[in-house]
Formats: sequence, structure tokens, C-alpha cells
Amino acid sequence: MADKAGTWLKNSLDYEFADARLLELALTHRSAAGNNNERLEFLGDAVLDLVISEVVFRSHPLATEGDLSRLRASLVNDQSLAEIAGELGIGKHLYLGSGERKSGGHRRRSILADALEAVFGAIYLDSGFEATRVAIEKAFGHRLHEFPDVESLRDAKSRLQEWMQARQMGLPEYELHEVSGEAHQQTFEVSCRAADNVTKGSGTTRRTAEQQAAEAMLSRLHAADEA
Repeated sequence: MADKAGTWLKNSLDYEFADARLLELALTHRSAAGNNNERLEFLGDAVLDLVISEVVFRSHPLATEGDLSRLRASLVNDQSLAEIAGELGIGKHLYLGSGERKSGGHRRRSILADALEAVFGAIYLDSGFEATRVAIEKAFGHRLHEFPDVESLRDAKSRLQEWMQARQMGLPEYELHEVSGEAHQQTFEVSCRAADNVTKGSGTTRRTAEQQAAEAMLSRLHAADEA
């Protein structure tokens, strides 16, 4: 399996380990016996943050610190890392305990994301920063050239508040109307009132529901502004 993993990495990221044991460790989940990839994940996470931070810093010379942080977070999160790991086929080469194998751990988002970071950490130990940067940029591919709109990354409540303040319209008001469901799986229903308009939102947390209501309010106000 180690030879197959080495061939996979060579084909997917054009990297070949001098110390194959590092790759094996990077692919070993804590559910398996012996040492696991958690320490390498810690290291890889730090290197990944630095590489992506530099990319967004250079590609957005006028962005504020907050916008740079949001851009980095849009690239470095469990969902995006799991998607990249899935595209690379990392799940086929994971060393998992029997329980995780049976429950589909090779497809679990958190396991895939952690393993990808561990691989980056292993490459860093094997060959240093520059080799890791090249591997990260190859793994992320088009994502490092097709950034989301910075404005869309800012949360809806903040955007709504700024939109209204810029027009001297006061502040939106949020009201919780109902909480339903069992304690471990609740649904929150809220409303947002702004400029004689009312929108509603729902979600598994009050914050999520408020964000949904704020997004709906923004859409309504933008439509009215353009009419």
C-alpha cells in the first residue's frame, strides 16, 4: 500500500518522498494502531496558512486585513480541503481503524481535510518550504486564480448594517419568534425589520437564522433601490 501511495502522490502532486515513512504517517488516521498524522496535520496547517496568506496578499494589493482573512478562510476550511483531497483521491490511501473503514471514514470530510494538511506537513519535513509551496499550489490549482468576490464573503448582517448606515436609515432589528424541535436539533425562526420591511429566516442556530433574514432583507432593499 505504501508503494501505491507513493505512486499516487507522484502522479497527483508531482512529488516523491525521500523518506517514504513520512507519507505513510501522514496518511495514518488516529483510529489506526500506532502513531498517527495529528502532529503532521498541525505542522501542515501552519505551512498551508502561510502559503495561502502570501497568495491572497499578493493577488489583492488593496484588500484590508479583514478581507484578506476572509479570502484565506474561503480557501482554507474543512470543506474546501476535503474537496481538494477528494479530487486528488487521497481517501483511497488512508490507513484507518476497522471501525472508521466500515463507517466510510475514507469519505469523511474532516478526515480527508486533516490528511491533506498532514501530507503538506510531511512534505515540509521531507524537503522544506519551497517544495511544500509548489505542492500546495498544484493541489489548489484554479482556486488560487478564481477568487470569490470579497464583498460576498462578508456576513449578511454586517453588510446590511453598513448599507443602512450609509443611507442614514438606522439599524435593522431582529426578533426571535419561535424555537422548535428537540434540544439537540432545534430550529430557530427570526424576523428582520428594516426600513418598513420585514423578512424572515430560519436555521439550526439563532445566528444562522438572523443571517438568512438579513440576506433576504438585503435582496429586498437592493431591488427597491434599483427600481
